[in-house]
Amino acid sequence: MKILVIGAGFSGATIARELAEHGHTVTVIEKRAHIGGNAFDYLNEYGIRIHKYGPHLFHTSNKEVFEWTSKFTNWIPYKHKVKALLADGTLVTLPPNKETAEKVGAENIIDIFYRPYSKKMWGVDMEELDPDIFNRVKIREDMNEFYFPDDLFQFLPADGYTQLIENIFKHPLINISLNTPYAPGIENQYDHTFNSMPIDEFFQYRFGQLPYRSIKFHTKTIAVPSVFPVSVINFTHKEPFTRATEWKNFPGHGTHSGFTSITVEEPCDFIDNEFERYYPVKDIQGHNKALYKKYQNIIPSKMTFIGRCGLYAYLDMHQAISSALKITKDFIDNAKS
Repeated sequence: MKILVIGAGFSGATIARELAEHGHTVTVIEKRAHIGGNAFDYLNEYGIRIHKYGPHLFHTSNKEVFEWTSKFTNWIPYKHKVKALLADGTLVTLPPNKETAEKVGAENIIDIFYRPYSKKMWGVDMEELDPDIFNRVKIREDMNEFYFPDDLFQFLPADGYTQLIENIFKHPLINISLNTPYAPGIENQYDHTFNSMPIDEFFQYRFGQLPYRSIKFHTKTIAVPSVFPVSVINFTHKEPFTRATEWKNFPGHGTHSGFTSITVEEPCDFIDNEFERYYPVKDIQGHNKALYKKYQNIIPSKMTFIGRCGLYAYLDMHQAISSALKITKDFIDNAKS
């Protein structure tokens, strides 16, 4: 078959590779000037690796996903730690553990770590959001210091995410066109299309616009060897910024002796950030899910939506890969039957 894949992130790359392995000719179009989607990274002039769209951490207990991805990269073991900066300058562990509770008082944890972060990150009070969002960062009663304490596989790709995804795309039946946004009707030239663009945008907002949160990234390189004891520091203040990432603190991300690079994140509505969509908004009433289902009901038979924006779902990298592998398997099985 002739297959079109819209979007060159993890979802699109996984589907393109699997279909190419099964003999299909795959054309990938990407509106950005680079592959990798939001996992794109690069080396700056100081040899420090920056994740352009915020820190990406590979963690999963899904053996199939880990083994599949391992075909395209070597790994550096890394177990992520996050500290939160209190008003007095003290750093405490996040997710809050027993020691954190002792320092701030267990009764204050929600108001210090969750409520202000929620307001900045999502633009609404935490009571208006689906509780599943907060269950990703559970309060603990032990002394655990790790952000993903239960995941079996926790690594960073040795040569970065861009190289990993480039390796996935290395197949003679895959052709990639960058700086190529979707053009209405292009899908008619193909037997099937896998589409990671925002589903409401594809349908020209027929039923209304799906909301997203976005992030403005402020990256600076400063002439000091290092600043923070860990890679990521979350802020508890009421200023608009949520966290800072010091890239050299990730293994394999640079060793410059005189400079360090830091990215500070400022969440916002995607409309205020050139329509860069990062996080679907999972409201507790389910209005956004209901709107998505309206679009889902009118998807053409020769098109499958994929990825965060296509599925309107908050997917981590391993979940995007797992979803893409299943979607591809189902498509291949149906094509055989």
